[in-house]
Amino acid sequence: MKKLLDHISEEVKRAFAEAGYEEELGRVTVSNRPDLCEYQCNGAMAGAKKYRKAPLMIAGEVAEKLRSSTAFQAVDAAAPGFLNLKVKESFLADYLREMANSPKFGAEEAGAGKKIIIDYGGPNVAKPLHVGHLRSAIIGESVKRICRFAGAEVIGDIHLGDWGLQMGLIIHELSLRKPELPYFDEEFVGEYPKEAPFTISELEEIYPTASGKSKEDAAYKEKAMEATFKLQNGVRGYRALWDHIIRVSVADLKKNYDRLHVEFELWKGESDVQDRIPAMAEYMKREGYAYESEGALVVDVAEESDTKEIPPCMILKSDGAALYNTTDIATIEERMEELRPDEIIYVVDKRQELHFEQVFRCVRKTKLVKPETKLKFLGFGTMNGKDGKPFKTRDGGVMRLEYLLEEVYEEMFKKISESREMPLEEAEKTAEIVALSAVKYGDLSNQAPKDYIFDIQKFTSSEGNTGVYLLYTMVRIKSILNKYAEQGKSAAETKITVTDNESAKELMKAVAGFGAMAENAYQETAPHKICAYMYDLANAFNHFYHETKILTQEDEAKKSAYIALLGLTLRVMETCCDLLGFSAPERM
Repeated sequence: MKKLLDHISEEVKRAFAEAGYEEELGRVTVSNRPDLCEYQCNGAMAGAKKYRKAPLMIAGEVAEKLRSSTAFQAVDAAAPGFLNLKVKESFLADYLREMANSPKFGAEEAGAGKKIIIDYGGPNVAKPLHVGHLRSAIIGESVKRICRFAGAEVIGDIHLGDWGLQMGLIIHELSLRKPELPYFDEEFVGEYPKEAPFTISELEEIYPTASGKSKEDAAYKEKAMEATFKLQNGVRGYRALWDHIIRVSVADLKKNYDRLHVEFELWKGESDVQDRIPAMAEYMKREGYAYESEGALVVDVAEESDTKEIPPCMILKSDGAALYNTTDIATIEERMEELRPDEIIYVVDKRQELHFEQVFRCVRKTKLVKPETKLKFLGFGTMNGKDGKPFKTRDGGVMRLEYLLEEVYEEMFKKISESREMPLEEAEKTAEIVALSAVKYGDLSNQAPKDYIFDIQKFTSSEGNTGVYLLYTMVRIKSILNKYAEQGKSAAETKITVTDNESAKELMKAVAGFGAMAENAYQETAPHKICAYMYDLANAFNHFYHETKILTQEDEAKKSAYIALLGLTLRVMETCCDLLGFSAPERM
């Protein structure tokens, strides 16, 4: 289905052609002066030089051709050569009826035929999720849903940090605390226990303790590195312990991500590509891409056009150990061989931009990706506290993500309980739904690369540009539709028609912009575009609601048209919510 602006542009292009001018001059944009008109075309000024005519004269001739158009209520030529346009409500009504009956409201599937991998989440096992993991999860999940809505096949990969020294630290600390475990007996040949010898709480305490000891005790760190070496070289007991660590950690991670409504299709980690690193490094050396520098294996990735220094990409350290660079490059190689994506999107902290610039250049130079494969770095800014610094607990520590979510939930439960009476179970469920919208919308309404202030009072407010305001708007629409049904009428039997109501027309224009917005959000990988659209749509509805008698409207035809418009508005808003990763309750 064509976008509304494309329909309008086609009408104006036809008029330019009929007046004897180049058709492409008829491109229409939304007016930047809504007090004068709804849409505008500046093509007459662009064509004035070519046709050696005053732009106002060209605009006048085109306006004359548009007088007979069924699309426009008013067409005016204004100095120095603008075409000011107002569309007919009947034109909008026809468009919305088609939109209401079209899959995805007529939004074009710009991603159809593409396979996209989105790398987001990125937590380390054996550590609790903290507030620093919030943005990757929320933005990545929304981007995944946007790409899928655009028709692409999308695979989300969490890419766990599950290898390296952190594993050795945990294993060594366990060997000191529980030396009697069979995992540390090199002569043990039986089956290892199926149950892990620790809980997630114990595991989360073990790692920081071990990490702290290694920084103060060189001998302790040496033993941890030895444990890491044994793990990575396949020592049976250490691998069995590692399996326990992964299972216990992943179960806890899934619980926390479920609360955020974040789902991953792949739960792969750094460990999945360790076996392919030696052959990959050998290939790079053999083909002349990699060389030794001070004992390390590196690939030059600098280009003549660089305006700042881009260091070589290190593949192996002087002791032969792999790095994050190595793991990320090997992961791309694996993805290309096994999944053959058209695009890979990384949703990570923007401070990792140089790292990924090196990685992307390296895989292109070494031909590990096809030339046409798109590699995109979507870097996000920091979530800060009211002091403008990275969000911390009251005592200055990094806050666990589950504690933050609980804090927002408690604030939302308090506000809901104070605003109206409802059964405890419903109030708890509603608070959970609304709290999630507050957190996600508070984050996603900002452009991803920008830092933002996490303000619980602001985010849980029912006024202003917040997720709670949007949900209140949706609940209000649901209430109207339910009351209409209580009158014994069916909203399904209504249809959008002309009502001669200016605020209804403004709402119709806002709804009609959905397709263009959805395509734009996909093309620019930009969830904040959906947030901005939803906020404008909610404002348009609330203006209409306060200006118009809806259920008390005596003209049944108008009432029916209003209900049909509200039904479509709600469906569009629900779709937007789903793209952002939350939903609306039945009442608040």
